[in-house]
Amino acid sequence: MNRLSERDAAFLAEMGIGPLWSLRSQPQPEPLAEAEPMPETVVAEAAPQAAPQPLAPPPMPRQVAEAPVRPAWTPPAREDSAWGDAAERERVDVSTLDWPSLRQAIASCKHCSACSEGRQPVMGSGARQARWLVAAGTASALDEKAGQPLTGDPGKLLDNMLAAVGMSRESDVYVTTLVKCRPANANGGDRAPTVEEAAACRPFLERERELTGAGLVLTLGQVAANGLLGKPLAEPLAGTRGATHALGEVPLVATLHPGELLRRGGDKALAWADLCRARATSGHAG
Repeated sequence: MNRLSERDAAFLAEMGIGPLWSLRSQPQPEPLAEAEPMPETVVAEAAPQAAPQPLAPPPMPRQVAEAPVRPAWTPPAREDSAWGDAAERERVDVSTLDWPSLRQAIASCKHCSACSEGRQPVMGSGARQARWLVAAGTASALDEKAGQPLTGDPGKLLDNMLAAVGMSRESDVYVTTLVKCRPANANGGDRAPTVEEAAACRPFLERERELTGAGLVLTLGQVAANGLLGKPLAEPLAGTRGATHALGEVPLVATLHPGELLRRGGDKALAWADLCRARATSGHAG
């Protein structure tokens, strides 16, 4: 192989390529003088790198305690309600009560929403030993204030109706209501009673009838008639009046309420026919 010329060597050196080989016979170059130390640079020495820490395990997903499944509506704690627990609200058997005990039972009753509103019951009045028991559906606000049923103008008309067939409250008739406490709306006005209210008070009226010994029940208006005969309270009275019904062992005759007759004077003829029926029925009864 030909020896590199000085020109080729200079060309390769300019390209940064040294000789890849040299001839054996070529004398060894003298060792280079020891290189001078490199001047210190202005670049600060990098801080020693800390040893790599082992990677922490990824955080476990937070465990969220499952909330207990609850119903959409949770009833509130039971308070002293109208119906209450049977143990707390055990109904008194009124079938054996005398007059004082019956009136006390009515005064302390909390078996329906009407009396649970804190209203005072309206007690019956009239003859304690009676031929007829006359029952209206509920008391009016005026009755509640007076403390007895059928007062004011309706009461005066009732007295006239009874006098027309030879009777009076003082000697022959006991007057009461089916629902003892006046049902009131949110504004304090009168409202129709509920089925539950009528059913809660019915035993009181039945005991009143037994204590008076009345041989006939005359109802005034649709609430009293329907409540005692087991019909829907809102059923029109026209389907009940005009006939004689049975309330246990005694006859029942239904007629219009005196308050209705004051508003519709033309119906007084119907009421007169009902009174004549009641008089004839009670006459046959003894």
